[in-house]
Amino acid sequence: MKHVSSGFTLIEVVVAIVVLGIGIVGLVGASSSITRMIGRGKMETRAALAASRRMEILRAAAANSPRCTDPTFATGGPAISAGITETWQVSASGKVRPVRVTVTYLTGRGIRTAQLETRVTC
Repeated sequence: MKHVSSGFTLIEVVVAIVVLGIGIVGLVGASSSITRMIGRGKMETRAALAASRRMEILRAAAANSPRCTDPTFATGGPAISAGITETWQVSASGKVRPVRVTVTYLTGRGIRTAQLETRVTC
């Protein structure tokens, strides 16, 4: 008489549980990292949008006739909106004036600053 056994041994079950546990711990670590990256990307996108909006406001003010004489086409700030602080610098003279918009915002790793620069023809 032959004895046939089928199924898993206790050692095989323990090894499978350990491997599964290691995989789950890896996924949990990766998901928290991904969540932080998404939050940082969201804030960076908001800051870039705020800088772009401010730049468009300055370009529109410069386009008023006569060009570059609108009082809003000047250095200014800070303007704070949704946790983002904007400041802007406009050169006071010249046919081509450099314009720089600086945005400062808070992330999980501290305060970040980004700049958007262009030149406006007067």
